[in-house]
Amino acid sequence: MIEILRKTESGLKVFNNSIFLKPIDNSGFISKAPKPYLYLSVFSVWIIALIWFGPRLLSLMDLTYDYPSFFVMLLFIAFVGFAWLYGFYNVGIIIFSFIHRYFNKKPEKVLVNLSLQYKPDIAILYTTCNDFMPESVVSCVNQDYPNFKVYILDDSTDETIMDEIDQFASRYKERIKVVRRTSREGFKAGNMNYGLENYVFEKYFAIADADEILPPDFLSKLVPVMESDPMCGFVQANHRANTRDKSELVNSLGVGVDIHWKYYQPLRNDYGFVMFLGHGALIRRRTWQEIGGFPHIVSEDLGFAIHAREKGYRGRFVEDVICLEDFPESVRSFRIRHIKWTRGTCEFLHKKFKWLVRAKNISWTEKLDILFPTLNLPLTLLYFIFMVVANLLLPLYFGKAQDLTLALGTSEFVLPIYTLSEGFESIYTLDFFLITIMTFFAPVLCFVVALIKEPVRLFKFISHSTAIYASLGILSSIGVLTYLISGKATFLVTGDKEQHSDGRNIERLSNNKRLQSRWKKFLSKSHPDDSAVQLIEVIVGVVFAIVCVFMFQISFLGLCLAFVLMPLLHHIGWKSKMTRLIAHLPFVMILIGIFMAGLSLVGMQTVFFGYGFHF
Repeated sequence: MIEILRKTESGLKVFNNSIFLKPIDNSGFISKAPKPYLYLSVFSVWIIALIWFGPRLLSLMDLTYDYPSFFVMLLFIAFVGFAWLYGFYNVGIIIFSFIHRYFNKKPEKVLVNLSLQYKPDIAILYTTCNDFMPESVVSCVNQDYPNFKVYILDDSTDETIMDEIDQFASRYKERIKVVRRTSREGFKAGNMNYGLENYVFEKYFAIADADEILPPDFLSKLVPVMESDPMCGFVQANHRANTRDKSELVNSLGVGVDIHWKYYQPLRNDYGFVMFLGHGALIRRRTWQEIGGFPHIVSEDLGFAIHAREKGYRGRFVEDVICLEDFPESVRSFRIRHIKWTRGTCEFLHKKFKWLVRAKNISWTEKLDILFPTLNLPLTLLYFIFMVVANLLLPLYFGKAQDLTLALGTSEFVLPIYTLSEGFESIYTLDFFLITIMTFFAPVLCFVVALIKEPVRLFKFISHSTAIYASLGILSSIGVLTYLISGKATFLVTGDKEQHSDGRNIERLSNNKRLQSRWKKFLSKSHPDDSAVQLIEVIVGVVFAIVCVFMFQISFLGLCLAFVLMPLLHHIGWKSKMTRLIAHLPFVMILIGIFMAGLSLVGMQTVFFGYGFHF
């Protein structure tokens, strides 16, 4: 037999269709240390901004006159500077995503097109808990790879769904095995660990969520990537929103999933930390064994990834293998998923933050790339505190009464409002205005870049995203506060419609025990179905809206409208055209406020829609 040795364009050696390693460094061919340029750039620009604007911000401290006013002003200045850091981070992500796309080598693109003579056995773990979807399992079964088995890890409690799973599995007896356990300890992580400890022994295993659709070549393309590098602990596939149902919520927001994956994930192969995102990934069993299994936390995916990295393994993101994932079918499901992520992230930081900071094998570039997106959800509580400081406490300590005259034709209306004192004029400058606008729009910059050629679609998407995403601030704050009190995070299943329907059991209790039970449930879950959660959202929105009227803050009034709309959308959904039309209002009001602030900045009399505003 003649053995042929050839070389691919990337420099990877292939021998008889079997990959030979050609290490670049001690960690393997594609597993290499990330470059620090992204975070060096972000922090350098941030420090320059602090040096440039810092004296003006610090001069505001001269306005303080007692300890409370000093503390309020200090919080205001600190948050403004911190917000700039996240603004530069989001801008940096977009810039380096283009650098990665056009200038960096991508060996995984060559690897996914290679076929291996050696076909190791693979397990596909399909995880479900009262959210079974047959078409998802069919996509697992219909792989074009020869040696694999599908394990349905069923944590369901609904007997109807369990019967449906058994009937489905009976049609694929040679390919599917159903695994159940007697306890629910450890949520999804415990479910997978149980299957891997007792039934699954293949060299590699893939993970598919209940609503996930794997492409037919998922295994055949990802196995070569794993086989090429013994220190690649997992390979994370790309994802797109599944539009099979074409629900109105998917039509409005689904494209955001596609764009976020496109800009925020691939560059991490070279400039950050590749995260295991919980599904659509192929994992090396040896890696799972060495770290002692998936950690029993709600964010088991992130916990697994950092422990794998400390053991010397790295992940790889493969952009050319695309799975489909369901976007939440309703606003209610969207909110449930969000509170699960919020509390799960709090739990991760509570249990793993110190460990992560002290980890010896994880570079500071990787640590920063883990912490920046991870801290984003818990920091919504800080944003809520800033709203209180900027909209209640600053006017209280540094405000003054002033009349605002609204002129319409020959009629004039006088509105008494509250404005900040003249001392704040030091930050009423064009450069300060521009960095504020940058900070405000940085989180949606990737969507602007992706949809800039479709302005109507861009406006609709950002407008509806404002009504849905921006209004989650109160819900996130509730989640963070209740976690801080209870120290518990619960794995809420997005597709499970019955998970909060336990009111009948509570009603049987006495009044005192009923209140205690509801309080404990509120603290342990802060479930969006809870009437207390929704009441808090409405009250906060209304209180801030009243303040906005007296402060004449049109932009923030739009955000307050979104706060009040969110509990309403939770119940009435997104299907109504009138609902979607009203949902444009918050963003429109924000734009009007920014436009008026810009005109006022250059000393112009603000005229809008026939109204004249005179101070």
